[in-house]
Amino acid sequence: MTALDTIEPQIGAPQDARPMRPFFILWIGQALSLLGSQTVQFAIIWWLTAETGSATVLATASFFGLLPPIIMGPFAGALVDRWNRKRVMLAADAMVAVTSLGLVVLFAMDLASIGAVFAALLIRAIGATFHSPAMLASTTLMVPERHLTRIQGINQMLEGGMLVIAAPLGSLLVATLSMKGIMLVDVFTALIAILPLLFITVPQPERTPEQTAQEEADAVGPVQRTFLNVGEGLRYLRNRPGHLGIVGIAMGVNMLLIPAFSLLPLLVSEELSGTATDLAWINSAFGVGAIIGGILLGIWGGFKRRVVTTLVGLILMGGASLAVGIAPTVLAAVAAMFAVGVIVTLVNGPIQAVLQATVAPDFQGRIFTLVGSLAGITAPVGLLLAAPIAELVGVRAWYIAGATACFLMGAIGFALPAVLKIEDKPPTEAPAVALPEVPST
Repeated sequence: MTALDTIEPQIGAPQDARPMRPFFILWIGQALSLLGSQTVQFAIIWWLTAETGSATVLATASFFGLLPPIIMGPFAGALVDRWNRKRVMLAADAMVAVTSLGLVVLFAMDLASIGAVFAALLIRAIGATFHSPAMLASTTLMVPERHLTRIQGINQMLEGGMLVIAAPLGSLLVATLSMKGIMLVDVFTALIAILPLLFITVPQPERTPEQTAQEEADAVGPVQRTFLNVGEGLRYLRNRPGHLGIVGIAMGVNMLLIPAFSLLPLLVSEELSGTATDLAWINSAFGVGAIIGGILLGIWGGFKRRVVTTLVGLILMGGASLAVGIAPTVLAAVAAMFAVGVIVTLVNGPIQAVLQATVAPDFQGRIFTLVGSLAGITAPVGLLLAAPIAELVGVRAWYIAGATACFLMGAIGFALPAVLKIEDKPPTEAPAVALPEVPST
């Protein structure tokens, strides 16, 4: 046995007997890279603020981060299902490293411009659009199904930790390093993510002879094949009413809740007469809550039906969001945001595990991205309406509307049998997390 053998998944073993070590080695590298990226992202946004002081510039920067997942997501997912997922993650991490290295050169030569930074943000977002479904789909083949919800709890805890750590760490880097040095940090953390991928086998979904024969019979080019794959993903989703129900619920919530929390700075400054420090405390409370929620979900695992955990969490989210919106003081808003952080893990973690457990491995890339794109497509509409409506009726009204959406969508979820039974597998359907006999490296 070689050293490499000790960190490869046992592909022939039953799924529940899979060793977790390869996944956690991969996860640690990706987590460190994510920390570096979010820290550097904070520094980039601060640089844009200091250079321009323009709300339009900051909104444009956010737009470049939001657009690729919505527009490119379905196509990225289709390609992830066809391509080697390990190589996709390697390419995405390398894209981040090369882009950051390019900014290092520009800052060193004093040639960095707003346009160059926008281009870098766009490229980084494109890389993330490919990396995220590849990592999610790979998780399904590396982690036993009974642990998927707990792994999502750990992921939610990680995201909460990033919220707590990234901003102050980014502030420290801004105070101690030049932008050239800050971008080098991003290059270094991206290399940390690449290193484990060079030595770990990431399993590929098994392709049946029928699938291979059908693709050969189609005899189409790569572009046409990609569109066909996206169409297959849409048909796959259309034939699963439970999954469509989840998408509809997410669309309803995101249209009203995301704009509400995008207006949090205005709630703090105008309604609570708070300062930037108060806003930082409120954001940190959310991050701490997400960590606690991730720990809770990791230990508990949720209800037997994971979708019930999500729907209960969604209703609780309505109450917590309402508490933020009507908070009379900064301290009350801090407590309410802590509750939001705890509850958001109970909403997002289990539903991610549901998708991983119920979608066939060779469809997961395109389904994850389709669900994300469809669920997120209403958020820009809400954001366009947020500012004018808030000026007319006040910021607090958006939190009341977002809370109402959570209550309503949670109740609709419980009323839809297809959603409640989303985890039931038809007797003729093979388990969605069946593993291939031979890994692809």
